[in-house]
Amino acid sequence: MRILVVSLLYPLPGNAARGTFVADHVQELREDGHEVRVINPLPRMMRYQEARRSTLTGVARAPREFEHGEVAVFAPRYTALPEHPWPKLTIRSLRRQIKKVESWLGDWKPEAIVCHTLWPAAVLAESLAQRFDVPWTGVVHGYDFDVGLNHSSLSKITQRLADSPERLILVSERLLEVAKKAGISEEKLRMIPCHCAVEGEWLQPLKPWKGRWKKDRIDILFPADPRRPEKNHLLALQTGELLEQRGWIVGMTTLKLQPRSIVWDRMLVADLTLITSKRESGPLVARESIACGTPVVSVNIGDVATYLPEKCVVDTYDAVLLADACEHALQHRWDESFILPENFSRQHFLREWNQLLEELVA
Repeated sequence: MRILVVSLLYPLPGNAARGTFVADHVQELREDGHEVRVINPLPRMMRYQEARRSTLTGVARAPREFEHGEVAVFAPRYTALPEHPWPKLTIRSLRRQIKKVESWLGDWKPEAIVCHTLWPAAVLAESLAQRFDVPWTGVVHGYDFDVGLNHSSLSKITQRLADSPERLILVSERLLEVAKKAGISEEKLRMIPCHCAVEGEWLQPLKPWKGRWKKDRIDILFPADPRRPEKNHLLALQTGELLEQRGWIVGMTTLKLQPRSIVWDRMLVADLTLITSKRESGPLVARESIACGTPVVSVNIGDVATYLPEKCVVDTYDAVLLADACEHALQHRWDESFILPENFSRQHFLREWNQLLEELVA
């Protein structure tokens, strides 16, 4: 099947860590025999503006056309203001990119469109679906519902975009419940989690901590860029400080624009992965850490409570409780048979998506 993927986030030549979960999806579709092209609309900005968020790194100088993993990517530019005080400006700008996308695609016509994230990428996906007369599906990863539905300027357009596609995919049970409460037709809703793409030499059974004494040197991985406020790096630092007060020698590693292989390398050598985010849909890094053999301690965010041991999940943003959970995870005798649930597997992911795509074009 010819599938056009539209996504606000996608790896760029200057930022390989951007939107890797979308690139994973594209790669799986290609390996399963589908023909895929990607549209990655980017906001116009000066280079100094990239400092606002790590996901903006590489945007200002990104080429209009490039390849990532042998996949052709087109990156049209649109106009948007920070925090989107006038969303109609962004909508008009995106719709003006349709002819450019058509010109880039040439004779290649999609049979279905998949849009990762709704605002603002779904504005373009919806218009392209109408232009090519093909079905489209939206994928909500968190921001659209956690922020968009409650945003003073974006709530109405986010709700409309969520109602528009033939199918709406939610990547967690929590987001599925939010969609139902928002009044979106349950007939179009489907929950398909992002799969864990860790493979080959990085796949390891969960390992117990190798320290010789109760209190020793430990390497904690904070699996995000500290510049992203929603990742709550301060709470992770406070947790590390408390552990040091208890006698541990703590080293804390962060991730900043690293390619996937480096991220998995960091997970392999860490003693523990600590997640303190204010909002997450998964988080995918928790599953990747477990696949790499490294235990995870997390605040109760996303779907971590469905597979992590109860004592490794903290219900409040309390550094003392997180430090307690870290000590438990380090001292816990992890069973090497501990594996992620089947619904996070590649097989489940492909089975659900192929069924969905067949329904869309039927």
